[in-house]
Amino acid sequence: MSPKPIRIATRASNLALWQANHVAHLLRAASSDYKVELVEVSTTGDRDQTESLRQLGGFGLFTREVQKAVLDGRAELAVHSLKDLPTEQVEGLTLAAVPRRDSIFDVLVLPASVVLPASVEADQKSTRTLSFDALPQSARVGTGSPRRRAQLLHIRRDLQLLEIRGNVETRLKKLDDGQFDSLVLAEAGLRRLGLETRITVELRPPLMFPAVGQGALGVECRAGDDQIMRILAQINDQPTHSAVRAERRVLSDLRAGCHAPLGVLTTLQGDRLTLEAVVLDHDGSQRVAASATNAADDPESLGTQVADDLRHQGADQLVEEARRIGN
Repeated sequence: MSPKPIRIATRASNLALWQANHVAHLLRAASSDYKVELVEVSTTGDRDQTESLRQLGGFGLFTREVQKAVLDGRAELAVHSLKDLPTEQVEGLTLAAVPRRDSIFDVLVLPASVVLPASVEADQKSTRTLSFDALPQSARVGTGSPRRRAQLLHIRRDLQLLEIRGNVETRLKKLDDGQFDSLVLAEAGLRRLGLETRITVELRPPLMFPAVGQGALGVECRAGDDQIMRILAQINDQPTHSAVRAERRVLSDLRAGCHAPLGVLTTLQGDRLTLEAVVLDHDGSQRVAASATNAADDPESLGTQVADDLRHQGADQLVEEARRIGN
């Protein structure tokens, strides 16, 4: 008798399907006995392309319906971009695996017609960081992320940060059609879609701290499904899982949700994990930062330590202000 298929619930966008197929590939590579199928799910965030994410409610817009497919038995697994997954655990589900992470950084993307100055091209080939002198005064930058918006304004007060919705391909078309002078996107998403040639330069800390969980995938299953959890343990990458646990603890402890401009960076050296985090107000005029190092096998304590440091510097007020403006 052939084994029962493992069904993966996923959003239907090209990027989400790539991510679900990647998990399917990892499962098949772990054992040829696994038959894996995809279950495509339409989410609120995908259906409504006009309202801003804040107006639609923020966190959970791209995950709730996918999670429901697991809870009601249509699928055994749900695959998410981990940065979209709220830290509050949904009753009946567990985050069972986090595969090896891809690039955590954001990137600046210019229109396809733009020819970079030689100085910027040289910079791209070396450190792949950007002098924002490459952007014209009052440049129109497309991003729907409060985190990206605040960090960009912290560097360049003149920039016009404009809301943009839609999948990656739609955003790039709007850029090339002249609606924006540049976009800020996740490097991992562009590379997963084979669009790495559109990357102009990486935006690295201290200029731009990534989102919590950026570049990582989260695989959920039903709590208590021991068989599926044993299977998922084979594709879990422990260093990545430890890093995102620390990052998500900062987010949870600060109750930052999706509206707060919070950025993080984790680095692992041996058995020691270092976590850096920044919190800004909505327009980037105020910024607090904290960092700490701890044993990699105790990531939650590390996240709490950094969150406490940020709180002592006034992060709670910045988070509350961002939440008020976001609502």
